[in-house]
Amino acid sequence: MMKKPFIYVFAMLLACAALTTYAQEKPRIPEASSTQTLIQDFGLGKITITYSRPNVKGRKIFGGINPYGEVWRTGANAATTITFTENVLVEGNKVAAGTYALFSIPEQNTWTIILNKTAKQWGAYDYKKEDDYLRFTVKPKTVKEKRETFTIQFANSTTKTTDLYLVWDHTAVPIQMQTDDDAQITANIDKLMQGDIKKRPYFNAIQYYYENDKDLKKAMQWVLEAEKLEPNGPWYKLWKARIQLKTGDKAAAIATAQQGVKLAKASNDDEYVRLNEAVIAQAKN
Repeated sequence: MMKKPFIYVFAMLLACAALTTYAQEKPRIPEASSTQTLIQDFGLGKITITYSRPNVKGRKIFGGINPYGEVWRTGANAATTITFTENVLVEGNKVAAGTYALFSIPEQNTWTIILNKTAKQWGAYDYKKEDDYLRFTVKPKTVKEKRETFTIQFANSTTKTTDLYLVWDHTAVPIQMQTDDDAQITANIDKLMQGDIKKRPYFNAIQYYYENDKDLKKAMQWVLEAEKLEPNGPWYKLWKARIQLKTGDKAAAIATAQQGVKLAKASNDDEYVRLNEAVIAQAKN
């Protein structure tokens, strides 16, 4: 008589366990809007963007599912975030290092781009204008090729500038960015160049001053000092010739580069043979 109640209770426990297990199981389904993280080296730092990527799916996008004049999360799911590890300029506006939510307000002829101080939020449902760090406007472009998946990408990246593009359907929105670290780099160079003459970073200092159109007289003085330490270095002949050419002294640039070619050939350095010859060719044009 005792066995039946025990069997009944045991069966009920099994049934409950089965129902609990069934309720907890979830199928593995890919997200409708995939997540992407971009990391771009920029100046002394990096720019990191994390966003979700919705698809067109035959819908009208701007002026449709994303109405004109309304704040958009600039993606899907959680608000898009953008992180700067160093201070930068965004469309000429100073932006301090930090993480921001990237919102936008699409219009037919102009877009408002927003950096909001509340980085972690879902969509734009809790967006507060009073938390904006920066607002500015840019001009959208119409592109012939359709972009099915919303894409954020970097283009035209240099050590000082980059273009950030928001691209979806037939619309591309460019945002220009510049580094804001020249003062920091220059101060660091000046400090290092005050140290032991044998440990001074001549090559890097000369290159930075040349490529960033800074004081070329100062750069030339560094070249002359460096040549005394490495008289057989074809790399310093190269930078000396480049500076001479940039300041308009073509004859001196040719003579210096020819010395560089001779030194490079003596050390079997094909790269510096080519680079010095390129200066000669440029000076003769």
